[in-house]
Amino acid sequence: MTPTLETGRARPAVRAGFTLVELMVVMTIIGLAAGAVVLSIPDPRPSVGMEAERFAARLVRAREEAILTNRPVAVDVDRVGYRFSNFDGRDWTALNGVFTAQTWDEGLGAPGRARIVFDPTGVTDPAEIRLMRDGKGRTVVVDGAGEVVVDG
Repeated sequence: MTPTLETGRARPAVRAGFTLVELMVVMTIIGLAAGAVVLSIPDPRPSVGMEAERFAARLVRAREEAILTNRPVAVDVDRVGYRFSNFDGRDWTALNGVFTAQTWDEGLGAPGRARIVFDPTGVTDPAEIRLMRDGKGRTVVVDGAGEVVVDG
């Protein structure tokens, strides 16, 4: 007589573990969840617009410094960053304090060089500085009267 389930003499083998299909489904779900998390993490760098606004505010402050101290103030801009200096009657000297030299954030830069000089009345030669990162850009415009605006 052959043992069967009906006679109660033999029990089927119990399998423990997961099938390959079950493991693949779980791995796919984990991969999708990880991808969603990575894509939702914001860029830790400030946006180009925020950098342009900060640079424009510092230009406005440099203009005010020229007016308040009755000395010309220059802002030298290049691919690496920007620096402030003032003219004491003989030489240009670097400004300190809130006017320390600044470097652009990672990936951000202004193509080329520019020098903006605010005279003691706040007037300057017109200038445009284009800040770029990852194909996005903003332009900081300084008009002849020394007014500073950020263009989209």
